Amino acid sequence: MNKQKKTVGVIGLGYVGLPLLINFNKFFDVIGFDSNSEKVIKINEGISEINHIPSSDIQNIQSIYPRATSDYSFIEKVDAIIICVPTPITKYREPDLTFVKTVMENIGPFLQKGQLISLESTTYPGTTEEIIYGKLKQLGFEAGLDIFVTYSPEREDPGSKYLLEDIPKVIGGLTPACSKLGVSFYSQVFKQVVEVSSVKVAELSKLLENIHRAVNIGMINEFKIICDSMNIDPFEVIEAAATKPFGFVPYYPGPGWGGHCIPVDPFYLSWKVKEFDQTSRFIELAGELNQITQKWVISKISSSLNEKGVALSKSRILLLGLAYKPNVDDARESPSLYIFSELLKTGARVDYSDPFFKTFPKTRKYNLTSDSVDINATNLASYDAVIMLTNHETFNLPLIHNHAKLIIDTRGVFKPDDRKVIRA
Repeated sequence: MNKQKKTVGVIGLGYVGLPLLINFNKFFDVIGFDSNSEKVIKINEGISEINHIPSSDIQNIQSIYPRATSDYSFIEKVDAIIICVPTPITKYREPDLTFVKTVMENIGPFLQKGQLISLESTTYPGTTEEIIYGKLKQLGFEAGLDIFVTYSPEREDPGSKYLLEDIPKVIGGLTPACSKLGVSFYSQVFKQVVEVSSVKVAELSKLLENIHRAVNIGMINEFKIICDSMNIDPFEVIEAAATKPFGFVPYYPGPGWGGHCIPVDPFYLSWKVKEFDQTSRFIELAGELNQITQKWVISKISSSLNEKGVALSKSRILLLGLAYKPNVDDARESPSLYIFSELLKTGARVDYSDPFFKTFPKTRKYNLTSDSVDINATNLASYDAVIMLTNHETFNLPLIHNHAKLIIDTRGVFKPDDRKVIRA
């Protein structure tokens, strides 16, 4: 893999694939693949549509091949293929691997002997063997002999301080030869490659990372609701507990969980374990607690307005932040969208302000197309309630505090004040 310059194909050029394309180009020629023709055009023009990825990083890609294409015949040109397409869940919380299966159909006619195929999309244990290698066997390939198959879970965190190459890379191969080649390949880019004994171990390690977070987020959001019933500030309690130098990791409550991992990935395992006549009670409970938290926030908004003599159905509400976390243009599975949608159903007039979404697009779940409202004294004073959902650093907190009639704070950024600020 490192004897001469090789070519890497990255399939899926979103929040995971695009950074991989950029970073692998430091050591390899690259070709990006995506079925979204508009995205391909933008990348070839050197334009980034992801806020934390500068357009200059795309423009600096140097390769003898096009930066991006929807023509999968270019698969013939690559030595290694990285698959990082979405793996969502259905409304019944079952895995939806349509994108992975479509990729295998698209690349099948163009695969060559000796290529390395690495799946990075989060999924249940067994996917790499069943879907990736299942298709390869249909095409007459044998793992470890004439084609090499690995699983290496993505660990992308939009807006994170960590550089991609500094995040340890877990990898498992279908055979020892697959694993050896995969380790050699990823070691060109990542400073630390963690080899595990099988693809299933690698697949499950990613789920465990996010199950850990999901369960703790569910717990701390439930704790917030309990604190509210006792008229105790949960954030002050957490900060006090966090002074313990061992045995405690602080998690902070919010309006619910969000992002491309936490609300989705744990349910890949809860679905899979049914095959083994097992249950995953903590995962299911975490999901329930997330739904409870979102509904509780809406209830808190309604009761807080009622105390001010304003009916929710007659109110004007401004939501601050639609992204699922601060300082990113990523609203995948954001609790803000659910809250936005449910408030609209009550008859309330609802606007939003988010510096990363000047116009909010239609998503798979929600049709909330509207424009971001400017935050100024006049606008703030015109709303019955301002709801802090995502605490972007660009929000002018003193301005908001001085001119909003009522602030309902789900992130603990304002000091509680019975007159104006209510924690939710």
